[in-house]
Amino acid sequence: MDISTFLFFAAGLAFLIVGAELLVRGASGLASAIGISPLVVGLTVVAFGTSSPEIAVSVQSALSGQGDVALGNAVGSNIFNILFVLGLSALVAPLLVSRQLVRWDVPLMIVASLLLMLLGLDGTLGRFDGILLFAGLVAYLAWSIRIGRREAGSGGGRHRTELPRAGKSGKSIILQVVFVIAGLALLVVGSRWLVTGAVAIAHALGVSDLIIALTIIAAGTSLPEVATSVLASIRGERDIAVGNVVGSNLFNILCVLGLAAMVAPAGIPVHPAALRFDIPVMIAVSIACLPIFFHESRISRWEGGLFFGYYLAYTGYLILDAAGHDYLPAYSDIMMEFVIPLTIVTLAIVVFRYLRSQRQFPTVS
Repeated sequence: MDISTFLFFAAGLAFLIVGAELLVRGASGLASAIGISPLVVGLTVVAFGTSSPEIAVSVQSALSGQGDVALGNAVGSNIFNILFVLGLSALVAPLLVSRQLVRWDVPLMIVASLLLMLLGLDGTLGRFDGILLFAGLVAYLAWSIRIGRREAGSGGGRHRTELPRAGKSGKSIILQVVFVIAGLALLVVGSRWLVTGAVAIAHALGVSDLIIALTIIAAGTSLPEVATSVLASIRGERDIAVGNVVGSNLFNILCVLGLAAMVAPAGIPVHPAALRFDIPVMIAVSIACLPIFFHESRISRWEGGLFFGYYLAYTGYLILDAAGHDYLPAYSDIMMEFVIPLTIVTLAIVVFRYLRSQRQFPTVS
């Protein structure tokens, strides 16, 4: 193992940190300068930027006839974003959740996930399916910007006080855009270099290609989301931290798979295994956001730890599945018979408590 391996790893990590700092700073200033809420910037500009690696990988895979890679990349990234990114961000600092996320964006994420399942039941995501998904993205962006400007104009709600006014600091919109673009560029380059260095180090330590593919490379395209959301959480930009995850998941389904399905020569194959396990898991973890977001409109550290533990369990399943291990059937039964029922029970309990509290302390309009 030569010194260049460690240089790649160290430089990639540094680029990720600096890129995330620039992106969060630029996105925060941009939200204030153009008069929309930080949540909308997190759901749109930041989410699109941090999803750019997924877009590049999936579209390239679709053009080369590897449509299953495109599907696996998008579905796997969505699971990673919710369980790992959101979980880790909440472990760093409890996250406040905007009312818009609970009422609209998370339900839209669930609907998009269910739509993907429905479109994939015939075994293929064709060109028409891709157009339908991408049209949903255009409608979502137009709606988000409209809602964001309306809320910002009416005072912005409780989270708007998190950000200073850009005009008071003298920073122009152009400078904020430069910060966003520079941050995105550093995130993309940094994630590539970090993955390259990590793979080389893992090989030198004797880690198998299988484990590397299921861990380092699988998480590689989501490193921008990790860096951005965790740093946003540390800086107190909670709307950007949560909005980045929800927005990225919507982009992964509507934009990444939409574009990939439109350019794939024979469409994107949807294997029965994905319909049986991976897509249902993606839907389940999306639904799991609702009870957690309902609960006092915040994600506490223990809830973040629960998500993080779910991700470790899911990764364990992937490793056993790829290795064809004898323990796979028993492990799969535990996952399907414990995780999904637990999600449903948790949802029912928290919604019941929420509705009861609303009856006891009704909101005065």
